[in-house]
Amino acid sequence: MSQVSLPFPLAGGEEVSRGHMSGFEFIFSLFGLILGLALAEGLGGLARALKASHKVRIGWPTALLGLFVSCDVVTFWMYGWAMQGQLPLGWPVMFGGFVVTAIYYVAASLVFPDDPEGWSDLNAHFDKHRRKVIGGIFLCNIALIVTYGVLVDVPPFDLRRIVITWSFFPAAAVAIWAKDRRVVIACLIWLIATYPLSAVWH
Repeated sequence: MSQVSLPFPLAGGEEVSRGHMSGFEFIFSLFGLILGLALAEGLGGLARALKASHKVRIGWPTALLGLFVSCDVVTFWMYGWAMQGQLPLGWPVMFGGFVVTAIYYVAASLVFPDDPEGWSDLNAHFDKHRRKVIGGIFLCNIALIVTYGVLVDVPPFDLRRIVITWSFFPAAAVAIWAKDRRVVIACLIWLIATYPLSAVWH
């Protein structure tokens, strides 16, 4: 089991060393916390919206966006587990992982408004923030696929990977830039469908 040590001494000259925690466990003690907070933020926003549903209409676009973000956070968590033997403990991984997980948290916090009763229809909130949300998830997936390719292997371009993995990027790009809400909804439905599809298509 590898040791986790800081490259600088404490004030008294004593170095920090923890022999009972692997490097991966140390890294994911931070990343897992932020990803968990991202899920909690999304679920909390949904709960607030449901409590105010007698005054505000949630709408399919917002519901689909929330489901998409939640599915992608869980998938990122699973990819992190798959790379547990390859992630080196160091500042680049720590800060890079922090930036990516922080983007997930911010994206999740933007799906639902803090004051749903201040909106007569959450579709307006969706139109205002969906580019930030989907764009953030898009950047996180670029970082993930690059990291996975460097540390493990680039996902192959067979039919399954093209449908499940590589189709994410054009579909998300269209969802970011499309002006027609119906096109955005269609892209979100496709993106969400790839998550259960990956579980049954082996």
